[in-house]
Amino acid sequence: MPLEWGYNQENGPEKWQHSYPEAGGTRQSPIDIKPVDLQTLNCNRKLTWKYVPENTLEVSNPGYCWKVSVNGKGSELVGGPLDGTYVLEQFHCHWGKTNDEGSEHTINGKKFAGELHLVHWNSTKYSSFAEAAKQPDGLAVLGVFLKPGKKHLELDKVVNQLSKVQYRGENAKLLVPLDPGALLPENSGYYTYMGSLTTPPCSECVIWIVFKEPVEVSQEQLDTFRSLKCYCSEDVCPCDEFEGFVKSNFRPTLPVGQREVKECRQ
Repeated sequence: MPLEWGYNQENGPEKWQHSYPEAGGTRQSPIDIKPVDLQTLNCNRKLTWKYVPENTLEVSNPGYCWKVSVNGKGSELVGGPLDGTYVLEQFHCHWGKTNDEGSEHTINGKKFAGELHLVHWNSTKYSSFAEAAKQPDGLAVLGVFLKPGKKHLELDKVVNQLSKVQYRGENAKLLVPLDPGALLPENSGYYTYMGSLTTPPCSECVIWIVFKEPVEVSQEQLDTFRSLKCYCSEDVCPCDEFEGFVKSNFRPTLPVGQREVKECRQ
């Protein structure tokens, strides 16, 4: 079974709203962030997080990225633009076919080679991820830009398992504890706004927190991302422009509209 949505010419982002009407909404993500226009976020509490490395469980290939599932128990993301406590559900990555593109958010039109998303849900107000994903304040996603440079040692714990999840539907346990906090840039300010999931159903339920500073990953790590395949091992390779590889899995930016984008210098 091919994915009913994806990133090629047949099923790419411009087609999504035919099957997922919310993708045509006014609070969609990602956006181009223009720092010159921004309000400053007056937050009483600094944004803080804590994670339990042993609760980072397994990596999977859902057909359009790699994704790491997490037992959120003991994790918390609080402060900044958030009311209540948000717990980590999963993290995943977007990238491009070259290092000139791949991030979903852009800064003044500048694209990065990739973007990590750490997806949290509001456990103060809601009882499950599924319930939270239906609410306007249900999810909080940390966005981290990736740029080519030195090897990222914590991320390498995921990269080392990607050979086991080459095909869609495959998953592999992480063999060593992984600290999601080590994937975040140190001492970085951030931008925040109200947006959506960037993949179908594109629900408008996300408080976005996009860090200003990128983190470095190696060329070899980026190339390993691009080696994943979008189809199951028993299926025939789809003859799309990417020859069945997940080479480009980012949604283009969408209008900000009437939304406020705020900046916090932490």
